[in-house]
Amino acid sequence: MTQAAPHPASLLEALTRYDTPTICNALEVVAPERRLTGFTTKPLVCPFPDLPPMVGYARTATIRATSASPLSAADARAQRVAYYEYCGTGIGPRISVIQDLDGANIGFGAFWGEVNSSVHKALGCLGVVTDGSIRDIPAWAPGFQALAGSIGPSHAYVHLAGFGESVCVAGMTVRSDDLIHADRHGAVVIPANIADKVPDAARLCERREEPILSIARSSSFTVEKLKEALARSAEIH
Repeated sequence: MTQAAPHPASLLEALTRYDTPTICNALEVVAPERRLTGFTTKPLVCPFPDLPPMVGYARTATIRATSASPLSAADARAQRVAYYEYCGTGIGPRISVIQDLDGANIGFGAFWGEVNSSVHKALGCLGVVTDGSIRDIPAWAPGFQALAGSIGPSHAYVHLAGFGESVCVAGMTVRSDDLIHADRHGAVVIPANIADKVPDAARLCERREEPILSIARSSSFTVEKLKEALARSAEIH
């Protein structure tokens, strides 16, 4: 696992000012070749939609729940400890990104609930993005965001299959230490080499939308005024 260089805290703070759709818009400006990749494309459940956007570095793992772990109890505990050490170290803040490997039975058992949300929050994680299931919603760690494939009652045989490797969650491929932006809409990977360009591009997108939104929300809206607004928007660079 190669550790990425941290971005300035001021950049992360600037990125949190925008929702994830706006970040995707901005990435279309600075990295148009990524228009079809790098973001979640499948629906995810967000039980805490009012939490603000989170921006952090990925901590990746894979899980299974439809069969018991092949490891002995002692080795499974050692693996879990090593995983927690991985989640609690390196550049931060961090976001857990977990792929469920159960195929047609994805989400069969929940890795996430009261305990793991609390533990990961204590380890310095802001939230989780997973295509697996979550549970214990009322007892969830306060302020810890969750985007999940489903909500379910049982953990079944859920166990770690591995961690630190590349994963694919809801159509988004993520490597350890990738910079992630996520909110109620989904998540997107922000490439490290263009991250510093994204806030300015997000502001540009907002400026381009403003003339259109202004007339669309006006009581004096007409198609002719919309045409004028579209022309003004196209001139904003």
